[in-house]
Amino acid sequence: MSDERLVNPSEGGDDQQAEKSLRPRTLREFIGQEKTVEQLQIAITAAKGRSEPLDHTLFYGPPGLGKTSLSNVIANEMEVKIKVTSGPAIERAGDLAAILTNLQKNDVLFIDEVHRLNRAVEEVLYPAMEDFALDLIVGKGPSARNLRLKLPRFTVIGATTRLALLTSPLRDRFVSVHRLVFYSDEAMNEIVSRSARILNMPITDEGAQEIGRRARGTPRIANRLLRRVRDYAQVVADGVITLDVARIALAQLEVDELGLDESDRRLLRAIIELFNGGPVGLSTLAAALAEEVDAVEDVYEPFLLQLGFLQRTPRGRIATRRAYEHLGVPFIERGTPGDDPNSPHQGRLF
Repeated sequence: MSDERLVNPSEGGDDQQAEKSLRPRTLREFIGQEKTVEQLQIAITAAKGRSEPLDHTLFYGPPGLGKTSLSNVIANEMEVKIKVTSGPAIERAGDLAAILTNLQKNDVLFIDEVHRLNRAVEEVLYPAMEDFALDLIVGKGPSARNLRLKLPRFTVIGATTRLALLTSPLRDRFVSVHRLVFYSDEAMNEIVSRSARILNMPITDEGAQEIGRRARGTPRIANRLLRRVRDYAQVVADGVITLDVARIALAQLEVDELGLDESDRRLLRAIIELFNGGPVGLSTLAAALAEEVDAVEDVYEPFLLQLGFLQRTPRGRIATRRAYEHLGVPFIERGTPGDDPNSPHQGRLF
């Protein structure tokens, strides 16, 4: 179900093609992530001055914040080619060897979901990143011998939403590590306005602010909302996205004032109504929602945690007072430890 969400930041189909048309090509065009952009600008300028490839770089953070876009920007700024792949796509060590042997000097190898590389593939990647060499085993049994092939110097850029799942040896081989954060309302407003200009879409400043404000600090979501609002403006309104048009269109899409959609509210209502506000275990909550555990943890929870609507505790997930107030549900103060040992809420503080 999470794949069908309008605010699900995973890419696919026509949305992926549309996203590519809106991506920045240079660091100057990249909006937001100021600290990361400044550091990359210095690193790129230094690397070009030495006629060397950029140091291996790792981007991590929630999906939709620009990890892939920044990787393409780096290749463009370095004036080199980029080879794009992903952890799940590289199933065998031979697959990675084929990719590495086709790289040219200073090229960029972008590995999305780098935390999903299997161990055998990682073992091939280590010497490639560190020594720019490819170690191969030729033959079998007693006649087997090790063959080391020299590789041109290149840059590996990894992207992950789950930094903790990277093995320490792999993580340590990335010289430059950058954490991407959710964007400010001002940056989101700029992103929506820029995308509207690229798409030749008439939009007022107020309309852009309204869409950006409800996009959960995520550019990919902002661009998707913008296209849906554009459809409404074209069919129902006069083709211009004003504040009123944006509000009505977003209301039809069930995206509320804070950017929550029906799936987010359903999760909060499940905790409040089915489990008395929590705590409830992640697997139990996922089963109640008919969702995958990873979808709940990676897609739903980050934004709810950022808003303070959800708490992660050793005993499970808890809906906060803010969640009750946002849903318009009366908040019942829970008892403190020792109030009633037979109460299901005994020992839980709200």
